[in-house]
Amino acid sequence: MKILVTGGAGYIGSHMVKLLVEKGYDVLSFDNLSNGHEWAVVNGKLVVGDLLNYKLLEEVLLDYKPHAVMHFAAKVVVPESVEKPLLYYENNFYGTLNLLQVMKRAKVEYLIFSSTAAVYGIPERVPVKETDPTNPINPYGWSKLFSEQAIRDFGKAEGVKYGILRYFNVAGADSEGKIGQVSKNPTHLILRALKVAKGEIPYLEVYGTDYPTPDGTCIRDYIHVMDLCQAHLDVLNYLMSGGESEVFNVGYGKGYSVLEVIETVKKVTGVNFKVVTAQRRAGDPPEIVADPSKIKQVVGWKPAYNDLSYIIKTAWDWERSKKL
Repeated sequence: MKILVTGGAGYIGSHMVKLLVEKGYDVLSFDNLSNGHEWAVVNGKLVVGDLLNYKLLEEVLLDYKPHAVMHFAAKVVVPESVEKPLLYYENNFYGTLNLLQVMKRAKVEYLIFSSTAAVYGIPERVPVKETDPTNPINPYGWSKLFSEQAIRDFGKAEGVKYGILRYFNVAGADSEGKIGQVSKNPTHLILRALKVAKGEIPYLEVYGTDYPTPDGTCIRDYIHVMDLCQAHLDVLNYLMSGGESEVFNVGYGKGYSVLEVIETVKKVTGVNFKVVTAQRRAGDPPEIVADPSKIKQVVGWKPAYNDLSYIIKTAWDWERSKKL
């Protein structure tokens, strides 16, 4: 079976490609390398291209003729989306529209879409269910929500089955140490904290300590990248076995505050690094945690790495071993 992975050279996409090839799938990655890396595509082939380049995208899909597309390619930095909203709408939403147009021409049957918990904005309750209201508070979240709606309408009109996966906070790395997250100036808490522990960044900023949470810092649901990738494959198998198009939350259902994550990073690394407080960042909800019961019950997804210390350990092992 042939699967096209957009963003296949990126952090999550490269882990997905590795898993798919190990499971025996024929995989082609499509990535513009703006945030991805050619070395991260350890299995399968890579085409360097942009979703905004309709002609190239069309040539690739019509030639490759994938049975399914897993769509990861997107810009994902919330503060940047607030500063550059049009960039996010163009890249994330318009890029998705191009992909759907070409999928129609290539007669692709299945689509698994990488969405985000940011579509919920500031949730009315925690944990969040898929049926809860969607009201993003930043352009990144809106760009994903617009894409979700386009996919729903496309699927209904064209008979394409889709799975929309709303991620919470993804972290960790391949346990074999072949690939992991890479960023010179990361915004994600765990990776940034590890770079401080490693000495690459002088101190770690905590953005806001006056949120309505037990310790005043934001609370997030962290999921290991390989559990997330397995969820994608499980949803694809569910659709191929006759399941209906659905939206799924993908998280563990437990939240950790910023300060709890920092304490765990210090324990795992053995480094008591410097932490300073800073002002809140625009677009950050106080607390967001998944209710993952739907994907477990409907699809049969069974996470294997639901442990914050393990998530951080795999990321730390990668961070110390990489020579980039």
